[in-house]
Amino acid sequence: MLTLQNTLYVMTPLAYVHIDNATLRVDVEHEKKLQVPLHHVGSLVCFGNVMVSPALMHRLADEGKSLVLLDDSGRFKARLEGAVSGNILLRQAQHHAAGDAAITFELARECVAGKIKNSRSVVQRGARESADGDESAHLTRAADNLAASLRAAAEAQTLDVLRGVEGEAARGYFEALNRIVKPAMRADFRLDGRTRRPPLDRFNALLSFLYAMLMNDCRSALEAVGLDPQLGFLHAVRPGRAALALDLQEEFRSVLADRLALTLINRGQISADDFDRHEGGAVLLSDKGRRKVVAAWQERKQEEVTHPLLETKMPIGLLPFVQARLLARTIRGEMDGYLPYLAR
Repeated sequence: MLTLQNTLYVMTPLAYVHIDNATLRVDVEHEKKLQVPLHHVGSLVCFGNVMVSPALMHRLADEGKSLVLLDDSGRFKARLEGAVSGNILLRQAQHHAAGDAAITFELARECVAGKIKNSRSVVQRGARESADGDESAHLTRAADNLAASLRAAAEAQTLDVLRGVEGEAARGYFEALNRIVKPAMRADFRLDGRTRRPPLDRFNALLSFLYAMLMNDCRSALEAVGLDPQLGFLHAVRPGRAALALDLQEEFRSVLADRLALTLINRGQISADDFDRHEGGAVLLSDKGRRKVVAAWQERKQEEVTHPLLETKMPIGLLPFVQARLLARTIRGEMDGYLPYLAR
């Protein structure tokens, strides 16, 4: 169990989380492991096979606290919250924007542009920090290719073409990530393309877990400003898919999740022993590994950066909430266009 920034993370298999008077209690094999005042808990996040009592579910909903269920690898499964209190006028504007092909396309283009620019920033940093001249040159070429993808995105005329540009840029980017991993770590952390559901190597398992936590933060940010996380612009709308949260997530994947993954690997803060291989070839973080990554993720979110548009210092963890607010202002017509977060 970890309590960070008023969020309680329960990762122990078969743990039972329930309410005990005015406290939240966690038992494992009928033994009390944690007990905290409920008013100290802002949200509850459960990984894998964790049981939550119906009484606690009702209490969390009554008090406006969220319950998030993730699978063992950290992939989002479900979210329980009380009655929706979002701004209906904003949601009406969001539905109007989603029904306008021109607005949808421009918002999708900004989403792709933000993703590619930030991906290029990660690759450029890798090229600068590489001690191997050949690898630095390879990373520089990869950055140049991403710059070409950025120009192609600006010239795209249809959503399908834009999605094709984004997909091609992602393939080149993930190939380049292998060269940012230190040579001594590559035997254990080679990225053989992006694999999901399930991840088939340790690097993919780490990325999937980080993306799941980032996804939860982006969804929370959108709901906090009153937007519907299901109604997106770049990602197609499907039942049960938080398309707008996926849209918002794109600009943050490389600079928040991927950079942290590279840091954990290159500094030896996570090792091959922190992963388990399952039947069918799936590779997932172990319980110990998940604890390490969650702690590192929360520490990273407390670091401060200067927002390039607002020119204000803020914790990294607030960036999705700031961008969600800028997106809401764009949808309401208060801004001429959405400006994604661009890392410096």
